[in-house]
Amino acid sequence: MGIVREEKVETLRNRTQGCDLVVVGGGATGLGTALDAASRGYRTVLVDRGDFGGGTSSKSTKLIHGGLRYLARGEIGLVRSALRERTNLRRNAPHLIHPLEFLVPTKGLWEKASDALGLAVYDGLAGRGDFPKSRTVDRNEIRRLAPNLRSEKADGGIVYTDGQFNDARLAIALLRTFEDLGGTALNYVECVSLMKDARGRIAGIEARDLESGENFVIPSRGAVNATGVFSDRLRQWDDPDEPSFITPSQGSHIVLDRSFSASDTALLVPKTDDGRVLFMIPWLGRTLVGTTDT
Repeated sequence: MGIVREEKVETLRNRTQGCDLVVVGGGATGLGTALDAASRGYRTVLVDRGDFGGGTSSKSTKLIHGGLRYLARGEIGLVRSALRERTNLRRNAPHLIHPLEFLVPTKGLWEKASDALGLAVYDGLAGRGDFPKSRTVDRNEIRRLAPNLRSEKADGGIVYTDGQFNDARLAIALLRTFEDLGGTALNYVECVSLMKDARGRIAGIEARDLESGENFVIPSRGAVNATGVFSDRLRQWDDPDEPSFITPSQGSHIVLDRSFSASDTALLVPKTDDGRVLFMIPWLGRTLVGTTDT
């Protein structure tokens, strides 16, 4: 693979014509953008200073979902769009995205009715997709689905279905498809500055090969800043007077032994004591718990 990478770097170094688009950042957004551009016939180069999909995109809750907490906030359009993408991803990559059942425990008739109504709206926004509709369950079914759940905490519940995926495998699938379409992808290549023409328009980037330490220019008709939490830095290279608009947030997950949940059904706590949404998800023989946002 080292020889292949060296050939890619050498080709970019010696390319005088340049490309149509250079995408900086190889996470979920950068990979999707590069693939979209290549599929439309644009000569596209994708660079990342680390592993593809190795930053924020690898720290997810492994879910393809509409976002129940956004539904609770009344962000109907966002939820509908996310659920439509859930269906598209399931149909495009059924080997990477599979349905996962979630149990929402409830206490009392009012809570059960309220949660059932919210999930019915969620199902309605999803339309006719590839995921089963939600259903109510009784105490006996809860014992089967969540044997470790304390019985006094729930006398009923709702089961709904969302998508689970392997973020690393999806990232590599996007990357390979991008290259199959003629795109050029290089990791451990860092953008160190933006190049501009006489009119002040972006004309490419100066890149550094982090393996060799050498700098080279990638001429381009345009550039996409897909660097996530580092987006402000590139924006301010383009215009030093640009104010910062990124507000960093931190989501934490903990990984527990599978015996902690002892079930193939995920658990959703819609509201913890401090007002958070908490997932407990079976993942690669373990239990993934999160997220706690700061």
